[in-house]
Amino acid sequence: MTVKSLILASTSPFRAEILKKLPLPFSCVKPNFDETPLQGESPQVLVTRLASGKAQSCSLPAGDHLIIGSDQVCVVDDQILGKPHTREKAIQQLSAQSGKSITFYTGLALFDTATGECKTCVDTFVVHFRTLTKQQIEAYVDIEKPLNCAGSFKSEGLGIALFSALEGKDPNTLIGLPLIDLIAMLEDTGVEVLKTYP
Repeated sequence: MTVKSLILASTSPFRAEILKKLPLPFSCVKPNFDETPLQGESPQVLVTRLASGKAQSCSLPAGDHLIIGSDQVCVVDDQILGKPHTREKAIQQLSAQSGKSITFYTGLALFDTATGECKTCVDTFVVHFRTLTKQQIEAYVDIEKPLNCAGSFKSEGLGIALFSALEGKDPNTLIGLPLIDLIAMLEDTGVEVLKTYP
């Protein structure tokens, strides 16, 4: 099967870097989808709906496209944490996570414009935080400035210093794109990842 176009429905540089691990050309398109949670929506349902919505909301020229959508939430004490956006909020989030285990739910969608089929799944990843001092938390936020990251940390960077253990099948999930699941979806659609490309 020849894929005319592989699209990542995201402006996240983190997701783009993950997708670059695959020997497949792709382009990034900004999705046009309202990401507001619905009342009573579980984290799993929320990330599935948003990943699917993002994948199907891109404005593209006519043709056959495979569009990847992904969304992630962080849950601590049954509360969904979003992106902090400010230093104060990041410190507050990390203080709430100190000494606790938090769960990341990452939704993945692959939309085939030729068939109209949209495959979805949710991968989970558990992060166990060390007990952190206020000084450690403030130092981390000032060094790495994780203001645009759910949970207020970058696991691929200095964020690893905040943890005592990590649990999950795919470390890419924690960064925002479940690559193991995506490879399975692509191959199910006919796209071979482990082959030589011209």
